[in-house]
Amino acid sequence: MKYKAVIFDLDGTLIDSLEDLADSANEALAKHGFACHPAAAYKKFVGNGVKQLIKNAVPAGTGEEIVDSILDDYRIIYNNNYVNKTKPYGNIPEMLVKLRAAGIKMAVCSNKPHRPTNEIIEKVLGKDYFEVIFGEREGVPRKPDPAALLEAAEHMGITPAEAIYLGDSGGDMISARNAGMYAAGALWGFREKEELEECGSQVLFSDPLQLVEFIDRNNS
Repeated sequence: MKYKAVIFDLDGTLIDSLEDLADSANEALAKHGFACHPAAAYKKFVGNGVKQLIKNAVPAGTGEEIVDSILDDYRIIYNNNYVNKTKPYGNIPEMLVKLRAAGIKMAVCSNKPHRPTNEIIEKVLGKDYFEVIFGEREGVPRKPDPAALLEAAEHMGITPAEAIYLGDSGGDMISARNAGMYAAGALWGFREKEELEECGSQVLFSDPLQLVEFIDRNNS
């Protein structure tokens, strides 16, 4: 199979945003009298949208109204602090340059809210690499539902089978399989190799440039 496009997850795949996510969530939690968590704990909390992030960070059984109040504060705090420490993972900028030079189309599909997804990419990576950038949008189900991935493929004028989806979580692997795309796991991200394999990864990369090499081999 020759691949014409790569669709990326964002947090834990293209960018290391863990400290900004953790700092913002901890500030919101502390404001409401809840315990804070070490940054590493947020590797398991993120990935299914911001409301689920807050639900994961508070004690089980916390009321919905309290969760929503913390979430409101988190959104304000994070929107003012999302590029304090966030940066691309090593070799991500080089990977994007090489994929563009090879004529590979690129897109981003994230469960992070749509506006910060676009703003972070513009400030940290540059939006010119990507034909499509989707964050969580009203009326579009979150991953692992394949709707956003399939919409991105349609925008790029490719079939799902012509796309690789690269992500760092089991949910990303399920998303790729649900969309009929090739499921590639990023081992430098937030989750463990075992989770990626259990959820159906078809290839695992320990360095972003391995993705370029993989496409070169398959397309030659």
